[in-house]
Amino acid sequence: MVLLRPLALLLALVVSELYCLSWFIDVSESQGPGATLQSFSFNCSPYIPTLELLHVQPPTTFFNPPSLTRWQGTYVGKMTLSSSARLDALTVNHYELQLRFTCGNQVTEGRLSVNVQRDPNRDQCAGQFASPAGEIIQVRETVIPGTPLYTLLLPGQGAQMNITSAQDPPYFPGPFSIDGQGQLWAPSQGLKGQAQKVFQLQILVTFGQGRSCRGMLTVKVLPVSSSQVSFPQQAQNITIPENLVPGSKVAQVHARGFDVRYEIVSPVPCRLFSIARVDGVVRTTAPLELAQAPDAAVTRLRVKAFERLRPWDSAELDFQVDVQSVNRWPPRCLPALLVTQIPETTPVGTFVNTFTCTDPDSPGSTLDYQLLFHSPASASSLCLRDGVLEVNDMLDCDAPGACLQHTASILVLDSGQPPMTTEVPVLVMVTPVNEFSPTCVSRTFRVREDARPHTLLGSVMGTDLDYPHDSIEYSISGGSAPFAVDSLNGEVHLLGPLDYELQKSYRLTVLLTDHSQDQDPTCHRSGSCTITIEVEQDVNDHAPECEPPFQELTVYAHLGRSLEVTTVSCRVAQEPQRLAFSYRIVGGNSQSRFSLQGAVLVHNDLMLGPPWPEQSHTYELLIRVADAGPSTPHLSTTATVIVHIVPWRASTGATSIHRTTVPSRMTPLLVTDTEVFWQPEPWFVVVLTVTSALLLLGLGWFLSWLLRGLTQVLQTSSKPTQALLLNSIQGTKGSIEGFVEAPRMETPQAPSSVMSLHHFDGRAQDSPQVQAEITCSTRTREPDAGSEAQELHHICGISSSHDHVFSS
Repeated sequence: MVLLRPLALLLALVVSELYCLSWFIDVSESQGPGATLQSFSFNCSPYIPTLELLHVQPPTTFFNPPSLTRWQGTYVGKMTLSSSARLDALTVNHYELQLRFTCGNQVTEGRLSVNVQRDPNRDQCAGQFASPAGEIIQVRETVIPGTPLYTLLLPGQGAQMNITSAQDPPYFPGPFSIDGQGQLWAPSQGLKGQAQKVFQLQILVTFGQGRSCRGMLTVKVLPVSSSQVSFPQQAQNITIPENLVPGSKVAQVHARGFDVRYEIVSPVPCRLFSIARVDGVVRTTAPLELAQAPDAAVTRLRVKAFERLRPWDSAELDFQVDVQSVNRWPPRCLPALLVTQIPETTPVGTFVNTFTCTDPDSPGSTLDYQLLFHSPASASSLCLRDGVLEVNDMLDCDAPGACLQHTASILVLDSGQPPMTTEVPVLVMVTPVNEFSPTCVSRTFRVREDARPHTLLGSVMGTDLDYPHDSIEYSISGGSAPFAVDSLNGEVHLLGPLDYELQKSYRLTVLLTDHSQDQDPTCHRSGSCTITIEVEQDVNDHAPECEPPFQELTVYAHLGRSLEVTTVSCRVAQEPQRLAFSYRIVGGNSQSRFSLQGAVLVHNDLMLGPPWPEQSHTYELLIRVADAGPSTPHLSTTATVIVHIVPWRASTGATSIHRTTVPSRMTPLLVTDTEVFWQPEPWFVVVLTVTSALLLLGLGWFLSWLLRGLTQVLQTSSKPTQALLLNSIQGTKGSIEGFVEAPRMETPQAPSSVMSLHHFDGRAQDSPQVQAEITCSTRTREPDAGSEAQELHHICGISSSHDHVFSS
């Protein structure tokens, strides 16, 4: 324990230098899976450390992640080979392992270099040859008999090889053979006609001192191919930096041919470079530090390409690999960030921004500039010309996502080796400009006359070349039409009822106004288009109207004769062209005395004998008038006709007043009486009632006051005044009697008397009462030819105690 503590302290000191120093270890290629490559001891108290394998160059799975265990207060880490490890110094002889050690907040990284050494005592069979499937060889059927087909490379020298599997005919055209150098020879009979056959050969490899191993070679015979190996490219020089890690790609060669393999034939052995046999990729196999290996500055390589089954069909390519020293400092640019804002209408060639860059390693040297776009990835609207960023193409913000921003980087490269770069971020904000006015196509919509409000008639499809293309508000110029347009989507809706008779077509101007298409929110453009809305079907929506809707008639009817009473006149005011109506009596036609002949109301009285009505009779008829045309729905109205039927007889009837003789040849009189009434509002009736009551109260008060005054006057009157009043009454009586005797009356006047006056005895008396009787007589004048009505004269008389008679 006392001896281990100084050792642990020494290892901890070594780990502290892990980031600055590189470890180099040599490993034999004979090391197998699980072998320990290196052990580390760490002192990390009081934390729990971690040890990680970051990466391996060249990439491989031969190394396990490092393990870390605690032993007596010290942590021990180990690097071991994985189960897939197959070290081969001829393939890769150097690996670089990057390790990271973490202890609390302290992180340390270091590099472990592993050199794979050849093992001269390695004499066991390995690789595909020793696998169960064996090594597979493909040869053409035209191979020359007795020529070598394949060389089996095994470690060590002096090994004897024999084919132990049977090669009996007729499957085998002849026996294959293998010599002590591992060369497999074709049968002496050749392989002509053996295409598509597979020959499996068991080979026994015997080493000295009784050591041996077995393997298998599988030979596939391929049909004839007319290929020829050649390199399409010419010799070239390749320049690489000295800081390439082992396993880095240097170049890749490609040769034309069938199943071509590659190998480096000069220099042999090649310490710095290797080539992949299948794909021809040339990689580094060791560090190229010129300070440690000056001879690595220039290497001339000769690569041979050959067909696997015909190694003699080959071609060679010479090229030179130059290793240059590493450039230390990248270029410096001012400003380090370019941010600007330009409108989308900026002309091509306009300078966007400028910057300057210099190379600290070589002031005044020429720098190379590259513009790399990030968003959008393939933009061509900006370009670099002599270190100046300018507009290269029209900036268009009228596509989705095109006007948000342009993010790019200017990559500045110096002329050193390797070229070092500086990236200058670029952010160019392209602001939108409202360039175009919205437009729409004139359209025609058709709608039924009976369409309900809020019915969708169609949509106005507005378009705008500015982005976003749907930022349009719709409106209708003028608001008299019963239509509305949705301001967001342009849908046209019906607001109110339509009348085909009043208007069959509407022309609306739809205004389109864009928004949110310019950096300035107050910048708008507008357009318009005309839409036509046609009421496509005439729907019967108006009921007939009769003029007048109510009639009252008096008819003098003859016995046994039909009489036209009236004509029902109806029409549709909104549709004057509609003239077809149907008429039907739906009420009041008792005893079926009335009928309709079209629009004519006829009274039928064909009764030849009694009973003949002695008195007039009144009928209240209800006539239903309905549409009779093809339009639907059929609407109707009801007209009311009141008919007073008065029987007409040849003899003249006498009354108590006067007797009139009516000639039999007289035509009946048709009297039409139209009553017009006024129905006031309820509030007006209330106001009128209150006002009338107040007026009557005032008038009553006034009359009572007047009567009181008149009574006082009468009481104070003298006797001469009363005598004078009686004389005036008697004089008036004589004048009236003379007036009455003038005309001749057919009806005698009833006797009249006047109350006698009493002598005045000095007491107040009431004025004499007046008794009157009114008698009237009627004269009928026979009508003249061509007249339609008779002339009636009424003479009325009044007889009273005062002998007053009035005539009218």
